[in-house]
Amino acid sequence: MNVATSCAHKELVSCVGWVTADEVYSCSEDHQILKWNLLTNETSVVVKLQEDIYPIDLHWFPKTIAGKKQALAEIFALTSTDGKFHLLSKTGRIEKSVEAHRGAVLASRWNYDGTALITAGEDGQIKIWSKSGMLRSTLAQQGSPVYSVAWGPDSDRILHTFGRQLVIKPLQPSSKSLQWKAHDGIILKVDWNSVNDLILSGGEDCKYKVWDSYGRPLYSSSPHDYPITSVAWAPDGEVFAMGSFNTLRLCDKTGWSYALEKPNTGSVFSLAWSADGTQLAGACGNGQVIFAHIVEQRWEWKNFEITLTKRRTMQVRNVLNDAVDTLEFRDRVIKASLSHGHLVVATALQCLVYSTKNWNTPLIFDLKESTVSLMLQAERHFLLVDGGGIYVYSYEGRLVSAPKFPGMRTDILNAQTVSLSNDTIAVRDKTDEKVVYLFDAQTGKPIGDGKPLSHKMEVMEIALDQCGASKDRKIALIDKNNDLYLTSVRRLGREQSMHKIGSMVHTMAWNDSANILCGIQDNQFTVWYYPSAVFVDKDLLPNTLFTKDASEFSSAPHILNYTGTQVTVRRADGSLVYSGVPPYPTMLHEYTASARWEEALHLCRFAKDQALWACLAGMAMANRELNTAETAYAAIREVDKVQYIKFIKDLPSKESSLAHILLFSGQVQEAEATLLQAGLIYQAIQIHIDLFNWDRALELAVKHKTHVDTVLAHRQKFLQDFGKEETNKRFLQYSEGVEVDWEKIQSKIEMELAKERERAANSSVRSSVASHR
Repeated sequence: MNVATSCAHKELVSCVGWVTADEVYSCSEDHQILKWNLLTNETSVVVKLQEDIYPIDLHWFPKTIAGKKQALAEIFALTSTDGKFHLLSKTGRIEKSVEAHRGAVLASRWNYDGTALITAGEDGQIKIWSKSGMLRSTLAQQGSPVYSVAWGPDSDRILHTFGRQLVIKPLQPSSKSLQWKAHDGIILKVDWNSVNDLILSGGEDCKYKVWDSYGRPLYSSSPHDYPITSVAWAPDGEVFAMGSFNTLRLCDKTGWSYALEKPNTGSVFSLAWSADGTQLAGACGNGQVIFAHIVEQRWEWKNFEITLTKRRTMQVRNVLNDAVDTLEFRDRVIKASLSHGHLVVATALQCLVYSTKNWNTPLIFDLKESTVSLMLQAERHFLLVDGGGIYVYSYEGRLVSAPKFPGMRTDILNAQTVSLSNDTIAVRDKTDEKVVYLFDAQTGKPIGDGKPLSHKMEVMEIALDQCGASKDRKIALIDKNNDLYLTSVRRLGREQSMHKIGSMVHTMAWNDSANILCGIQDNQFTVWYYPSAVFVDKDLLPNTLFTKDASEFSSAPHILNYTGTQVTVRRADGSLVYSGVPPYPTMLHEYTASARWEEALHLCRFAKDQALWACLAGMAMANRELNTAETAYAAIREVDKVQYIKFIKDLPSKESSLAHILLFSGQVQEAEATLLQAGLIYQAIQIHIDLFNWDRALELAVKHKTHVDTVLAHRQKFLQDFGKEETNKRFLQYSEGVEVDWEKIQSKIEMELAKERERAANSSVRSSVASHR
């Protein structure tokens, strides 16, 4: 963090706020509002306020809304000690002054859509006002001053201080408030981030704390020397800043500290982040305004290590040969991402794409907005999120697509709620967190019938697998119960089926070069070598796991990425831990993807790993490679499945084989449809008899006017074996008019099978003749 201080005020500076990415307003007890231009380093007086106005807090009208209504963009709310708040224009003209509280107005905040302003006073009252300054309601009245307030992410709840307690109060009058003791001293400042939904608080007990929106503690700092006078989240929710006497600290969202500065400024009373999250301004007790810039950010991928050394300079180091390149930019760097052989850098005005093979000539294109808040990469393209929307670009700089959905709010999207692969974009909905929207990456249009993916619980994290054909694309999701589910993205007319593949999973990541998933599950590090086994043979899944003790990751770790055979994990204290995964599963995925089944068998025989054999069994069945599947199932001693595969291999026709392979994977409806389409009515009825689906077997027999006696005969035998009486009305009704004769039934079955063999023989003759031609 680079820090610079400037002194132009004669008294304590109470508040600061960003007008643009390079302009800051500051208010002081010397009654002056100053404008600071960071590009030219000029300071000018905007206005000298009346002698009786001592400013306390200022907040600019939200920029995302203001962009659409330019007149509003220039307004900010200023609170003062005389019980009023003032709406001021950018030029410093007071548009309106409103008598708001008895005693000082200690805090004010616009909500995210700019439709309401909240004020908190020394009189213990919290009031909501319209954007024109009309009183809407008094939300709370308490006996002690309210020092700080913040809006919830959806602008439907308010967080405020109450002595040593924090209170979350919903705007609906009937809803219950949440209140908890948060500090051992009076709480002076709070902030609530809309992206990560986490709460910050700082108090006179000299500690700062991080909470979730249910009031559960996530982090508590050790006591500082002086009270914490300011806290502020960066817009993207990845970091926050905290100010105290002669102290400024930059912290990760989990609480640990990136950087500590000790400027000679007195207490830092107010902190404000620029919209792009790269710069910070602070209002200081000794009349100074402090400016800080984030530097020393690092990105790693394979043998490259990139560091942001200054605001406009990056250093690239190749750890294999220690070669160092320096990248200079025209504007300051806002966001960057390094993966899949490319470095993507967003500056204030441009996006630059570098190939890791050539650091000299980047591809450059202009950005629509200067605040890129999220960047994701896939092998073929990358995704940018800014205030205006979601955009997918190719690495040649061409805009590929810009997906949209109703009620989309780009300001709250993060890496947990957006995922990108070569052909698919997934975005979790904010208004209904059970819903995930799926788009085609090439067109930006919704996938399939346009219906989003819907889960029974709120979804906390989503991730698309990265490899293979688009028809096989899978999405993994972690829900509120920390259960891990896997489902297919392109359901192709089938009903969506969610398969649970893990529980107590807190963080996950897909491998970049094979569809292998890793996650931290309770106190274990787990790798799902072949998660798609759940679609082929559910019993295989537990045998395809690699697990090891995760105690080295300590509590609350987060997986950053899974590249090659290395998993990078960030521990709760901020340190990075690297964990290795055996290379064989990646090789197996590679062999089976290119149908090199002999090599896959050699690999499994060489590795002598049961998990690898189980993976091969699933992969072979998924690709209908029955000989390999038979060998693999034999290796893991699944005798019953080996027998069934032998039975499938001996079936006379392709359709029967396919139907039984589908049946093997539990896809009964698909198996039935395959047989009916091929005109194999008896075989379709027989699979339901084998599965004891009596009603469906009878329904098919009646519908196609054949083999009703076969179904009745098997049903009678089944009831006799179990010593039961017939109670099903439909079976009683048909058994009255149908005579059961096992010999007749047997000869009919023989005829059906002979017909099927004959058809299969004819079709193979026809296909061989066609190939000779």
